[in-house]
Amino acid sequence: MAHLRSPVKGANRTSLGGAAWPPVPGTESGRFARHCWVAPFWGRERRSGACGWIEDKKGIANVTTMSSAEPTRRDFLYIATGSVAAVGTAAALVPLIAQMNPDASTIAAGAPVEIDLAPIAAGQIVKVFWRSQPIFISHRTQKEIDEARAVDPNSLRDPQTDEARVKAGHDQWLVVVGICTHLGCIPIAHQGDYDGWFCPCHGSQYDSSGRIRQGPAPLNLPVPPYLFLSDSKIRIGETETAHT
Repeated sequence: MAHLRSPVKGANRTSLGGAAWPPVPGTESGRFARHCWVAPFWGRERRSGACGWIEDKKGIANVTTMSSAEPTRRDFLYIATGSVAAVGTAAALVPLIAQMNPDASTIAAGAPVEIDLAPIAAGQIVKVFWRSQPIFISHRTQKEIDEARAVDPNSLRDPQTDEARVKAGHDQWLVVVGICTHLGCIPIAHQGDYDGWFCPCHGSQYDSSGRIRQGPAPLNLPVPPYLFLSDSKIRIGETETAHT
């Protein structure tokens, strides 16, 4: 019977199972036998990805093979080079993006922020941030103003008139720091018995002027420094004295 020849010159004629290369007995009668082998490839051993079926009717064996691809050293170099280039590009972009952010010293110093009041509807309360603190800006209705001013300030825990907590000529605008004076929680707007703020942590309630009316909080919500630049714009973090 004819000997089998590997498609690769110099192939090591050894099956994967350790059997000798010649066909398994029984192929002479026309039955099929399956053989796998390992062949050297460019100086390295490369395992075939499939085996061949042998049919021997005339003493000649026909074998079909497929070889699986393996990563080469050149492939590795391509991938490594591409990865280094991508990392280098990203590193170059970091300073460019960082310089677009506000200076850290400016943020730490609490630079003033300007707020446009025009979009805030009557009865609405919005929250902004200044010096990392929440600031409530309330566009009060006339009803809310009247209720706040009908209260005797001497009956309050932290006595203060409503007029002292707003800017003259802008009575509809109340600006307060949105932090409960009890333990620092953030109260919820338009909640509680006084149509102001309610702190869910321990039940402190503030009226529409931000004054403490009920609960453990000892003081009113503080008023931050701010000034009106126009009827529809304020600057938080700056007083009239500093502006002049």
